Amino acid sequence: MSRLGDLGARLYRGEVGVDFVARRKIWYAVSVLITILAFAGLAVRGLHMGVEFEGGAVFTTPATEISVEEAREVAEEVSGSQALVQTLGDDGSMRIQVSGLDTDQSNATREALAGELGIPTEDLNAEVIGPSWGDQIADKAWRGLIIFLVLVVIYLAIAFEWRMALAALIALIHDITITVGVYALVGFEVTPGTVIGLLTILGYSLYDTVVVFDGLKEQTRDFTKQTRHTYAELANRSLNGTLVRSINTSVVALLPVGALLFIGGGLLGGGMLNDIALSLFVGLTAGAYSSIMIATPLVSDLKSRESAIKAQDRKVLARRAKRDQGDQGDGADAGAVPADDEPVAEGPDEEESDERDAAAPLAAARGASGPRAARRQPPSRSRGRGRPSGKRR
Repeated sequence: MSRLGDLGARLYRGEVGVDFVARRKIWYAVSVLITILAFAGLAVRGLHMGVEFEGGAVFTTPATEISVEEAREVAEEVSGSQALVQTLGDDGSMRIQVSGLDTDQSNATREALAGELGIPTEDLNAEVIGPSWGDQIADKAWRGLIIFLVLVVIYLAIAFEWRMALAALIALIHDITITVGVYALVGFEVTPGTVIGLLTILGYSLYDTVVVFDGLKEQTRDFTKQTRHTYAELANRSLNGTLVRSINTSVVALLPVGALLFIGGGLLGGGMLNDIALSLFVGLTAGAYSSIMIATPLVSDLKSRESAIKAQDRKVLARRAKRDQGDQGDGADAGAVPADDEPVAEGPDEEESDERDAAAPLAAARGASGPRAARRQPPSRSRGRGRPSGKRR
């Protein structure tokens, strides 16, 4: 077995572990700080919406020797608006995108742009996208997002409980906020590919969270029937049991997405690959973080406020303190106290134990019997007398 596999097995058995739940305030503080930076980026720089949402014109040029930077300067000069230029292949063809142009402005920009680039006007393809179409796309995207979140909360509340549903919802909003904030800080254009990436990361983040919650549900199924661990300790133990699996899944998912972002989008000029890959890369990273550091500690905090959970936790801590005192005071007899990994007797077993303890002095007064008592009695000197050999047996 590899070292990582051995570590995963030891984490699952509870032999080693990281106390994520106890350090939850640190993770909360980090998330709050990242969220503040995301909102600051949105407030200062805002989102760079594409023509699909704001309306505008898209021009496609044939093969040309003009560089991307020169084409951008020409497009911004003739249109008076910010332009986005992307290469479409190795032959020099480009896609020039200018926001905020209507049909008349698009025709004038097309003629001026063709003259500046030195190509015939009819060879410069133009496509005008109205702002109303972009509003419809944005409205449908918001509706789809809200419906998705509502269905997720309903499903998790039925399959698990409302506290886990609430924690998963907070984790999903956390992932969306971070991804949108990074988009604002980086300055990437928001396109339909960005919306696709956001919906994809929501599904992935939800999958990772459900895996962790399923382990937590199994660990705490008979929580009130044991007195070894508090709810927070069981939550942390279940989280460590799925830690290696979550890390492996996240790394495997991030490798191809990173290839799309840094190779396909960065080196090859993939255009829309940048939009999809960036949202996926940031969202997958944030989803892995929130599933481990945010969702389960939130569930532990919410559950620890229940009266039954509080009472059980107090009982666990009281028995643990009593056991520790017994270990310090009884010395050699401390071995009779059950360890953390041994079941602790409750109910009738405890009563039977008390009855046995009460009957012990009576048995001692009457005279103990059995192998130990026989070993403590001195041997009789008359044993063996009268036998032919005269030897004791």
